[in-house]
Amino acid sequence: MNKNTLRQYVNLLITIATIIFNGLANALPLNGQNTGQISDRFQVYFVPAGYVFSIWGLIYIGWLAFAIYQLLPAQRDNRRLGRIGYLFALSGIANMAWLFLWHYEYFVLTVVVMLALLLLLIAIYLRLQIGKVQVASVERWCVDIPFSVYLGWITVATIANITALLSYLQWNGWGISPEVWMLIMLTAGVFIASAISLTRGDIAYMLVIIWAFVGIAVKHADVPIVATGAWVTTALTGLMLVVGSILVRRTTRSNSS
Repeated sequence: MNKNTLRQYVNLLITIATIIFNGLANALPLNGQNTGQISDRFQVYFVPAGYVFSIWGLIYIGWLAFAIYQLLPAQRDNRRLGRIGYLFALSGIANMAWLFLWHYEYFVLTVVVMLALLLLLIAIYLRLQIGKVQVASVERWCVDIPFSVYLGWITVATIANITALLSYLQWNGWGISPEVWMLIMLTAGVFIASAISLTRGDIAYMLVIIWAFVGIAVKHADVPIVATGAWVTTALTGLMLVVGSILVRRTTRSNSS
């Protein structure tokens, strides 16, 4: 078995293991509590409505699509996929480690692992040059879009994880109200999303951010400043999605002409 074949099967096994572990974490559940129950204990605003977490179904499908696609004999020597190396497998291990730590309430360590997961996904995103190179439609749907969706969600999850930890540590926010901190974090989210959109025109990534922002607005509809801020940042993110798509399309056309 050559190194590429080994990488293909490791990616498949880690994908299956991570999906099973995620299912068992809530089915058993780990430490007698499911993921959402723990999250609901923190009174923070950067958490969307429950229905938003259904995006995990889409993420699992994306993992499977990638795992099966990269396993195909025709993709064994795909240099683009080869550049990922074992980063995807490591991201799966980080995902399972985060769930274990979250369920057993090692909240400080969850942020460390979440940041590691975010960095792994950023490395994969950059190595694949998503939004920078043109690929076949099948590869775009089985590789680029799944990683864009996953990175988009982990971007949101990282911010939410940090806010939960600060709540757990009873941080006073330097005297700034939680509502104002929420607006600051939403603004930071818009800047991050705008950078992705303007440089890569990544629609899938942007739609995930919009999905999360809408969910925040819905959950906190009874807190006007938070709900209004979430709706405004949703609109701004949507605008940047359109602007970024146009700019990247124009750049692509000029480079190809």
